[in-house]
Amino acid sequence: MRDEPQFSTLRAIFEAALERIDPYGMITERVRLEGGRLVVQLDQARHEEELSRYSRVLVLGCGKASARMALALEGILSGLPEGLEWGGLVCTKYGHTERLARIGQVEAAHPVPDQAGVEAARRMAELARQADENTLVLNLISGGGSALLPAPMRYSDAGREVALTLEHKQAVTRALLSCGADIREINCVRKHLSELKGGRFLRLLAPARSISLILSDVVGDRLDTIASGITSDDSSTYAQALEIVRGYGIAGRIPQQALRALELGAAGEIPETPKPGDPALERAVNLLIGTNHAALLAACHKARELGLNVAPLTCLLTGEAREVARFLSGIGQDARRTGMLVAPPACVILGGETVVTLTGEGKGGRNQEMALAFLAELDRDPEAGRGLAFLSASTDGSDGPTDAAGAYASAGMLARAKEAGLSMSQALRANDSYHFFEAIGGLYKTGPTRTNVCDLHLLLVE
Repeated sequence: MRDEPQFSTLRAIFEAALERIDPYGMITERVRLEGGRLVVQLDQARHEEELSRYSRVLVLGCGKASARMALALEGILSGLPEGLEWGGLVCTKYGHTERLARIGQVEAAHPVPDQAGVEAARRMAELARQADENTLVLNLISGGGSALLPAPMRYSDAGREVALTLEHKQAVTRALLSCGADIREINCVRKHLSELKGGRFLRLLAPARSISLILSDVVGDRLDTIASGITSDDSSTYAQALEIVRGYGIAGRIPQQALRALELGAAGEIPETPKPGDPALERAVNLLIGTNHAALLAACHKARELGLNVAPLTCLLTGEAREVARFLSGIGQDARRTGMLVAPPACVILGGETVVTLTGEGKGGRNQEMALAFLAELDRDPEAGRGLAFLSASTDGSDGPTDAAGAYASAGMLARAKEAGLSMSQALRANDSYHFFEAIGGLYKTGPTRTNVCDLHLLLVE
C-alpha cells in the first residue's frame, strides 16, 4: 500500500529518538579509560575507579540492550592495562545479539521467560559467586532483564519449603501481563519470587566492587524497578506483592506454590529483599545512562528541524492505552481548531508506558491498541479528526508479543479500514490490533532496535 506523507515525518522523528538512545553510542560517550582509571562521565556526575586495585574486570548483563552495551564496552576494555583479566556474560532477547569477542552472550525469551533464561541466570549466579574483593564487576542492565534472567525461588527453613519452577514463573508472568498491572507492580511480584531480583544479586557479588550502567525502561526511572532492581535496594515488600495479586483478582490464576511463597513472605517467614542500609549495597554503584526523557528531547529536536511547532507533554505517561488515545485525540482536535496548547503545524510528543487489560485473545501490544483506539476516536467524528496523524511505538521495536514496534492512525488509515470492511470495535473487543493494522498496512516495524526506554507517542497536527 502507498505510504502517507505524514508517516514519513513521524518515522523521521521516531528514528531520531532511536539514534539518540543507541546503547553503543551511550556507552562510548560516557565510559572511557583515563590514566589507569575507568571513568564514567554523566551529564551531572562523574565516577572514577582506580584499576590498579583489581586483578580482574567481570562484565555481567541482562536486558534487550545488554549485548549492544557489551559490544561498546569491549572496545573500551581492549585498552585495559596488560595483565588485567577481563570477560563476562550477558543475556539478551532472541535476535538481539551482537558480534562479541570476549564477553559471552545467551539468548532467551521475553516477555514470558524460558529455560534458556533460567540457564543464563544459573551461569550468571556462578560468575557472581566467584567474584572477590579484587574483582571489579561492570553490570550492563536494560529493560527486559527481569524476564530474561528468571531464577525461580528456592527456600527451605524450619519445615517451610518453597521450590518454584520455570513453569510457575511463566504462569505468574502471563497472569500479570493480562490483568492491567503496570511494570512497577509486575516487577514487585517478580522480584519477590526470585533468587536474584530485588537486589539479591548484590548479595552474590559481595565482596566485589560493582558498577551498574543502566538503561531505563520504566516510567520515572526507578532503579528498584528497572529489570526488577537486580542491583538496587528494594523498597517494596512481600505484603505489597501479595496485595497486587489479590487486588487484580489473579490469586486464583497463579500457581498455588507462588501464592504460598508470597503469603509466607508477607508473614515474615521468608527473608525480605535487601532494603536501604543492607551490607550488600555498600560496594555497589548504580549509574543511569539512558532514559525516555533523552529520547523525547531528541524527538523534539528533530520535529523542530522539520519545521513543526513542538509540544512535549510528558515522559511519565501511564494508564490504559485506550483512555490515553481518547485524551490525545482531544488534544489534537483542540490544537487544529484553536491552536490550544500548540499552533499547527505541530507535533505533540509524549513518552512513557501504558497498559492493556486483556478481554480477548487476539494479537497486539499496548501501542497498537492505542493507535487502534485513536482510529476509533477519528471514526466518531471524521471531520474533527481531519489533519491528525498519530504514531505510537515502542523504542525496543517489539510491541507486546509481536514483530511490530507499533502502528499508525490517520484519516487515510480510517478510509482503508472502511474499504476493507474492518470493524474497529470488534478488533478492540478481541484485543486484535495487530491483524487489524496488518490488513491495512498500518503496522510500524523497525526490527530489533537493541535499545529500550519505554514508548514514544507522536501526534502530528496539520
